[in-house]
Amino acid sequence: MNDVSITDNDFLRQFETTTDGVLAKIEYALQERKIFLTKMVIPEEVTDVAFKDNFIKAVLKHIEEQNLKVVPTAPEIAGFLRKHKEYKDLLPVGIRI
Repeated sequence: MNDVSITDNDFLRQFETTTDGVLAKIEYALQERKIFLTKMVIPEEVTDVAFKDNFIKAVLKHIEEQNLKVVPTAPEIAGFLRKHKEYKDLLPVGIRI
């Protein structure tokens, strides 16, 4: 399963997806043209090891389509961006991870 379908719940300020019958989410804060990814919550019931990366990729694709820049404050997301240099264009000028 490579495609993760996400929903932008702007009321709760989080990206959501359901997998294995449970809700996974990435919380965010929007400021000007930047989106701060502040917290990632993946329930323990999720056993697919590739799910986390696929979820982050789907969120980053959505952010890129919105022409926003990403400031990853959640450690899991910062670590993902460190490993996947192809997303470095999404970082605002002056932000290094």
